Amino acid sequence: MKLEVKKIDATKRELKFEIPPERVSQALEEVYKEIGKVAKVQGFRPGKAPRQIIQKEHGNLAQEEVIKKLIPEVYEEGLKQHNISPMDYPQINDVSLKDGRLFFTAVLDIKPEIKLQEYKGIKVQRKSSQVTDEEINKTLEIFKKGKGEAQDAPLDDNFAKGLGYPTIVEFTTFLKRQMEMDKDRQNRIDVENQILETLLKENSFAVPASAAKKQLEHLVQENIRHLKSRRVPEEEIKKREEGLYKNLKPVAERDIKLFLILEKIAELENITIGEKESLPQKVIEFLLKNAQWQEE
Repeated sequence: MKLEVKKIDATKRELKFEIPPERVSQALEEVYKEIGKVAKVQGFRPGKAPRQIIQKEHGNLAQEEVIKKLIPEVYEEGLKQHNISPMDYPQINDVSLKDGRLFFTAVLDIKPEIKLQEYKGIKVQRKSSQVTDEEINKTLEIFKKGKGEAQDAPLDDNFAKGLGYPTIVEFTTFLKRQMEMDKDRQNRIDVENQILETLLKENSFAVPASAAKKQLEHLVQENIRHLKSRRVPEEEIKKREEGLYKNLKPVAERDIKLFLILEKIAELENITIGEKESLPQKVIEFLLKNAQWQEE
């Protein structure tokens, strides 16, 4: 097998394959044997028709099957031979069978070479999850407005009973606990985002176009499903579609870049996952454990 690898850009490669006649011939022989077992040729029982008749009647089919058989095989061999890590399935072009040789071209995006900056000890700042009396009072006022009560209506036990609690003290205690849990959850997300933003800022590399395109399509379709669930008219969705592609393109590129960084960290740290685990989440947990924590 001859293979020529051409660098198109930082993440795109063109692989030109030439498969020699002896391998094509061997594959063709195997295919004809398989066709001969099932081919219906007038005057002969299945499996008993002469090769030349099968070749005459099923030659085109045999060539198609040889192409289907050989292309995936030699493509995988080529990747291993040149240590190429593809991001997605290749685009196969220029397939031809001439003079007993099989030629084809594969165009594919590869994983970029990532030289990671230091990722252990990232500085993060976690905000306090404590809830102030002022925040509680503001939330109580929101509840009061939600029930349509007058501005000067007292926040007393009767008010609490209307919400299913025997006293205003018990309701306020419950409310404070819920608000602290919400703050704690938001603070956790905030700390994770600090980690991710640092990784993005400190690691620069080209994002494979095909992976970014696939992620963009996923995000757009997700948004369209959301719009449909809100019963937005089909015409309105069509109007918004172009804008979605434009606005979500940088988001898709960011998603792929982050995934590749986290995947690289997992590789360097030998982080593996179980059947129901998420690799990015497990890597983020590792980074949080090794971060430099600062309380606000």
